[in-house]
Amino acid sequence: MGEQKIKLFGISGSPRKASTDYIVREALRYASEKYPAETEYFSAQGKKLNFCIHCDYCIREKKGCIHNDDMAPVYEKLKWADALIIGTPVYQGMVSGQTKVIMDRCRAIAAHDLHFIRNKPGAALAVGGDRIGGQEPSIQAILNFYVINEAIPIGGGSFGANLGGTLWSKDRGAEGAKEDEEGLKSMRKTVNRLMNMALMIKENRLV
Repeated sequence: MGEQKIKLFGISGSPRKASTDYIVREALRYASEKYPAETEYFSAQGKKLNFCIHCDYCIREKKGCIHNDDMAPVYEKLKWADALIIGTPVYQGMVSGQTKVIMDRCRAIAAHDLHFIRNKPGAALAVGGDRIGGQEPSIQAILNFYVINEAIPIGGGSFGANLGGTLWSKDRGAEGAKEDEEGLKSMRKTVNRLMNMALMIKENRLV
């Protein structure tokens, strides 16, 4: 069987158009260049993303979330995708508030479609202003989101990427991220593993 196109959805959980926006877009570009991929992108920048208030409307009504905001396209693309990338800036050693809101609000989609990302491979990218500033804890939080929602967490593997793509912007936004060649290697290694897993699943080589 020939290679099939992988629908890859990338999310940037940054409120700015800076290093995280750049690195998630670069991951999607790299995947499209090297693999048969169709990509979609969502940025938290400028979006209205309300906190989950645990009101249980989604559990009672099975109609989605009580909030009417910019999460709707995220829900649609999560269902559409074959593979996922979530990228976050590091704030206080952890994911950004926007990234956490996006993950928390998926309670609403799980309430009426429990298996909405079941067996879909998912990778994580984190960008920090310091080389060691919380990238790995941030990635672990995203991988935990995948585990809880039955997705397949994908790391980059030993010797260069480990849990996922870890980048150092030196607090210089996209320009800083572009110059972090070691970080870019960790992103590419992670994307390679993500796409190869997605292709194996798509072509029924992995059950």
